Amino acid sequence: MSGDQLIIGGASGFWGEAPHATAQLLQFPGIDVLVFDYLAEITMSIMARARLKDPALGYATDFVTGAMAGNLAEIAKKGVKVLSNAGGVNPAACAEALRKAIAESGLDLKVAVVEGDDLMARVAEFSDRREMFAGTPFPDAAKIASVNAYLGAFPVAAALDAGADIVITGRCADSALALAACIHRFGWHKDDHDKLAAGSLAGHLLECGPQSTGGNFTDWEQAGDLADIGYPVAAIGADGRFEITKPDGTSGIVSRASVGEQMLYEIGDPQAYILPDVICDFSNVALEQAGPDRVSVSGARGRAPTGRLKVSATFLDGYRAGFVFQFNGRNARDKAKAFVEAGLKRAEARLKALGAPGYSETAIELFGGAPEGHDGEEICVKAAVRHADARAVGLFLKEITGCALATPPGLHFFTGAGRPKPSPVVRLFSFLIEAGAVPVNLSIDGADIGYADTAPAPHDDVLPERPAIPDPAAETDLVTCRLEDLAWARSGDKGDDANIGVMARRPEYLPWIWRAVTEETVANVFASYLEGKVERFFMPGIHGMNIVMHNVLGGGGVASLRNDAQGKAFAQTLLALPVEIPAALADNAATGER
Repeated sequence: MSGDQLIIGGASGFWGEAPHATAQLLQFPGIDVLVFDYLAEITMSIMARARLKDPALGYATDFVTGAMAGNLAEIAKKGVKVLSNAGGVNPAACAEALRKAIAESGLDLKVAVVEGDDLMARVAEFSDRREMFAGTPFPDAAKIASVNAYLGAFPVAAALDAGADIVITGRCADSALALAACIHRFGWHKDDHDKLAAGSLAGHLLECGPQSTGGNFTDWEQAGDLADIGYPVAAIGADGRFEITKPDGTSGIVSRASVGEQMLYEIGDPQAYILPDVICDFSNVALEQAGPDRVSVSGARGRAPTGRLKVSATFLDGYRAGFVFQFNGRNARDKAKAFVEAGLKRAEARLKALGAPGYSETAIELFGGAPEGHDGEEICVKAAVRHADARAVGLFLKEITGCALATPPGLHFFTGAGRPKPSPVVRLFSFLIEAGAVPVNLSIDGADIGYADTAPAPHDDVLPERPAIPDPAAETDLVTCRLEDLAWARSGDKGDDANIGVMARRPEYLPWIWRAVTEETVANVFASYLEGKVERFFMPGIHGMNIVMHNVLGGGGVASLRNDAQGKAFAQTLLALPVEIPAALADNAATGER
């Protein structure tokens, strides 16, 4: 790329991210902006409970004490802008804590706050809403923990226009932070839909930190020493084309595959990735290796936004807890099941004697097999329950512990922490609200600077024409390969839904992958979890597909008793699937790109 470029570093992908990324990215030549993403739906409820205990909390405290502390002088020296949703449910308190740190450092940095996403005070207005995916009624208002609308990029850009050095938001679209920097630098307008989609894609590739640079990568061995992995950097042009790279001297990998996996991560229909500022179509995005650890990205398309904002409410729905135990020796699986079933039987009997209802949900999951060099099995068993009353959950924990001396042989577990404790089950309830019904407030260093905006009129989107489905040529000399020999894949979650993005290692593999990885096949692979339908979407630009499984995570997040409540390992399961391809292609797969 050449000409004017905006250089943005993605320094955080979740609350708890490693704090060293800030210092690493500040050394990248010409760095203009750092974006920090901390929020998920469940994070908001955790922050809401923290604010209830202490009005000065409710934000990502480690943004101030970790990411910013010790780096403010360098940020000021280089004139780097910082954009973060670390404000959570209390962005004003986050900004105040940051201003204190700035003052203690003897610096002069202007801190802006974007507010308006928190709709908790308006809960009564939403009592007639239905969950946008499941159709369930609005929860009891007394159980609501948080209600937040996803704001877009233009308020953040307005704060930059007004001279802010650091912008703190509450809930906004994860990619909106990077898009806001583009709008500010290049003067993009609301009807520059293709550019807005491109900036959103850049933000999407930055928002999960090193997942674009070798983290969670199918070919993880290529990423080297993960302790020194480089965080992603986007160099964006005024026309929306951009490149993804990472700092020199760091480990990790930036390849078509690593970037492609992140592009596919946690999206639904790739032709209708709906954001507050634009509806994105990523189906024909092209990824090209522009050099070592440098990938160029082009081809994102956009349409007018719907004029509606997604609102995520979280609510308390009882309590849950569980244990993980290990068994070994002969018939370890049977021993593990017998042990857990005994504990459940005792607990259920106690509840019945007390006249209390039984557990609303129980889960027994077994993992493991024969250790290397041993004939017997080594099994982990996870046992968990859910109940409306925390005391009933505590009863299960006590009873299963009490079975430890009346157990089949081979029980062992890590000790020292004591019994787990019941924890609240937090569920997600999503619905839509007209964008015009969510006023936004902007302030810099506590002074209101005003923000007036005209929201687009709500409208229903019209999907573009679907790309032609790939059709493999007729072949009779077929052999079987593992899907991993032919493709990369990554999976993730959206509430109770999961997606698996699949990208062919070579274009000629894709027709055979499409033929083998059908909706029915995927449903069969995940039959023990799946409660909804399976959809798949063709993405010709990267020779890939996105698979969406509905109602497959047992409620998702902390509402689920599953060991993998976010579908993070689903791609690894699918990559073991057998795929028939012509023998000549199989020879290529044996020596192909890895």
